[in-house]
Amino acid sequence: MDIHGLQKITLLDYPGKVACTVFLAGCNFRCPFCHNASLVTHIDPGKKISEDDVIAFLKKRSGVLDGVCITGGEPLLSPGLEEFIRRIREMGYLVKLDTNGSQANRLISLAEKGLLDYVAMDIKNSPEKYAMTAGLAEYSLENVRESVRFLMSGVLPFEFRTTVVREFHKREDFASIGRWLEGPEKYFLQSFVDSGDLIRPGLRAYTKEILLQALEIVKEHIPNAELRGVD
Repeated sequence: MDIHGLQKITLLDYPGKVACTVFLAGCNFRCPFCHNASLVTHIDPGKKISEDDVIAFLKKRSGVLDGVCITGGEPLLSPGLEEFIRRIREMGYLVKLDTNGSQANRLISLAEKGLLDYVAMDIKNSPEKYAMTAGLAEYSLENVRESVRFLMSGVLPFEFRTTVVREFHKREDFASIGRWLEGPEKYFLQSFVDSGDLIRPGLRAYTKEILLQALEIVKEHIPNAELRGVD
């Protein structure tokens, strides 16, 4: 596996847990606002971390950390992911997976094998603007829709989340997302933050006032929707 980063402790990435975050390189999307371009379009082979080094770190942190967040890139593209998760779980850790939902069969397989404890799935935009927001010329939503349906069946704890970018998200998009995801699930609107490691520099965030207006539109269909990371 192409492990290209390890955040040794986080209180934010896994809700209610003390965790670390493992970053896997490689992604099939090219979202212009992606804050991890170094894991998508500017991958440096020299920064690869061995799987054994991560496992050794986790052994030392046993009893200190509750779980491991696996993110990317798109983790479900990594061929050795299942075995890696099994090694993590054998040490007693919970596993949270971040995904763009494009690999529905792999997501479902891992969940049905009991290898995932929490999933955070990105909802890039309204279905009508999905390809553009994912940085692609065209994209079939079949797999993304299947991942949404599977998670909403209640197999395991999950959340949906959308990073809101001024250049990509408009009022009508929030209404469309709300109609698509309608229900009691967890859904978060996250304000775009320029990490300095973007695929396309120069993008902007909305003000808190505009984000609150967007939230009210979403809450007409998803009552439990919240803002995240907005002061």
